[in-house]
Amino acid sequence: QLQASGGGLVQPGGSLRLSCKASGFGLDYFAVGWFRQAPGKGRDRLSCINNIDDSTWYVDSVKGRFTISRDKAKNTVFLQMDDLKPEDTAVYYCATALVCDSYSAVTEYENWGQGTQVTVSS
Repeated sequence: QLQASGGGLVQPGGSLRLSCKASGFGLDYFAVGWFRQAPGKGRDRLSCINNIDDSTWYVDSVKGRFTISRDKAKNTVFLQMDDLKPEDTAVYYCATALVCDSYSAVTEYENWGQGTQVTVSS
């Protein structure tokens, strides 16, 4: 399972760094994606990172504000979120897939864990 952490309450324009840590398996073997789900809405894919070359993908709405990275020694993938906006408020999740690319569906991801709440409000 994966455990997402690092969420919290932040003012607009602020930053948070989310962590996605694996237990029981190595993230080295998987691509990892970050997702969010706002109340009453579906789960959206935000970003992903491949395991072989650390290539990345971002949805347009977070491009330039969010940065995904991995620390193989810590078996953890991070999501640095800058210039946060109220519309970024959601529960954030991470999950694994075989590959990170621009067209993978949410349903292709596995090993979902509990999410972490991010609230952007003044």
